[in-house]
Amino acid sequence: MKKIMIYLLMIAMIVTATGCSQGATVEEPEAAKTAIENGTYTGVGEGKGGDISVEVTIEEDVITAINVLSQNETEGLDQAIGTLTEEILRINSLEVDVVAGASVTSNGFVEAVTAALGAANATPDMLKKIEVAEVTTERETVTEKCDVVVIGAGGAGLTAAIEAKAAGANVIVLEKMPAAGGNTLISGAEYAASNNWMQKEMGIEDSIEQHIEDTLKGGDYVNDPALVRVVAENALAGAEWLRDFVGVVWEDELMQFGGHSAKRSLVPEGASGRAIITKQLVKAEEMGIPVLLNTKATALITDETGKVVGVEAEGKENDYIFETNKAVIIASGGFGSNVEMRVKYNPDIDGSILSTNSPGSTGDGIVMAEAVGADLTGMEFIQTYPICDPLSGTLLYVDDARLYGHTVIVNLEGKRFVEELGRRDVMSMGIKAQTGSVCYELMDQNGFEKSYLQENHAAEIEYLYNNDLFVKADTLEEAAAFYGIDAAELKTTVDNYNSYVADGVDPEFNKRSLPSTIEKAPYYILKAVPAVHHTMGGIMINESAQVVDLEGSVIEGLFAAGEVTGGIHGKNRLGSNAIADITVFGRIAGQNAAK
Repeated sequence: MKKIMIYLLMIAMIVTATGCSQGATVEEPEAAKTAIENGTYTGVGEGKGGDISVEVTIEEDVITAINVLSQNETEGLDQAIGTLTEEILRINSLEVDVVAGASVTSNGFVEAVTAALGAANATPDMLKKIEVAEVTTERETVTEKCDVVVIGAGGAGLTAAIEAKAAGANVIVLEKMPAAGGNTLISGAEYAASNNWMQKEMGIEDSIEQHIEDTLKGGDYVNDPALVRVVAENALAGAEWLRDFVGVVWEDELMQFGGHSAKRSLVPEGASGRAIITKQLVKAEEMGIPVLLNTKATALITDETGKVVGVEAEGKENDYIFETNKAVIIASGGFGSNVEMRVKYNPDIDGSILSTNSPGSTGDGIVMAEAVGADLTGMEFIQTYPICDPLSGTLLYVDDARLYGHTVIVNLEGKRFVEELGRRDVMSMGIKAQTGSVCYELMDQNGFEKSYLQENHAAEIEYLYNNDLFVKADTLEEAAAFYGIDAAELKTTVDNYNSYVADGVDPEFNKRSLPSTIEKAPYYILKAVPAVHHTMGGIMINESAQVVDLEGSVIEGLFAAGEVTGGIHGKNRLGSNAIADITVFGRIAGQNAAK
């Protein structure tokens, strides 16, 4: 019996072992659990235009979809959201590079996606790691022919392209950035034009000669008088062309910028360059003008006589040679974002100074033109804008209140130290000389309302509040305390200023516009610093927008317009003269290039 039992036990053990090895039915282990619970989650981040709200779908620790529920980013810059969405979905990671020219939008979008993960009780490191194979494709060189190539899709470039097309030319626009617009897009885009229709409605006396004198004086008389006259004489026609042909809407208001002796600056809808660029892009599309984004011009092509006959360029996938039947127009902007180039021409403007400029403002067009013999002028003249974001260098549009005349600027000691409507360079240097190299711009509720700040710049105001760069308080003392400003001295400053308004004369700094006192609560204070804003130097051109060489002769087939050129603004550009400049010479370049 014992032997039988042992024998049966041995058989059972053998059968069990054999059964396991042959896949007998056994209880399956539980499926591996995911780190993140599957589902769809929402998150919000802060972009340049306010909140960016997204909906993120996660399956098996993989982001499978990102839908934008709401956003108010500047048209053009909002393309960064689509670019980042594609990249996040491709690599299943939030370790992505910001899109050049749209860093605030990029960071806000990634912040929103991160917040959506947070709603799932997850962090980015919990996403499944995915091996992403590098895709290598052989680049081809594509040759295309057209009449006119425009380098740069900012305000000057689009103006030139539209006029060249209207004159019958076949036009292609090259833009190295992922979005069109350049510095025009991120500007307030106010436009100086004497004898404009709003001046006539308001009974403001002005003249072309006075505009010329203001511009020459503002540039310390080192400007080219002939070029200044071209801008002043054609500025009004340019503004009317933008209104009547392109469709730009001008507000029923004028601003007076520092250095201008009259209130002559037209204001685009929303006080933003978006109002100009979006209309220009619509017009370009209607006219069949291709705008090639992510396509960087790298060199000008010349024939045996030195005439410019084309452009070499690099795209995302291919290289290009654009052969021209008529001309090339360089409208690629200045070099405010190129620290190395800034220091080369003006060692004082180093990397410690932030910039308001688009990251695309790196002087490429200047380098290309110089390589084919173009003369340069005024390269050392680099302007800073006085009222900018201390964190990013971005120009602050809450400063519109100053341009309407409704603010005073003080230092940490509570004292005024500069004329609020003075030249930008004088104001900037004045601010840099103060404690902490910062200033504090004060306005009351009356100034806040009359400057249309909430209507035009609500998103910026919210950003400034969130970053302790703007404060609203019921009393001057409370507003001053927020920044540690000497409250007693500030009160004295305001009392004195209000008396100047009553008398109509500012004996301290001769402020040229005194429209209102500062006495209606609540009070607002903006903290700001200067930042690089405009490079006055660049390619030398003549009155026909033709590029000139070192001997003073015209380089055939080559035109230039906008901030890439020099000579118009001298040592210092007056506010709102730039949009007049790029429109006037953009039109001239386009018309002449098409001949």
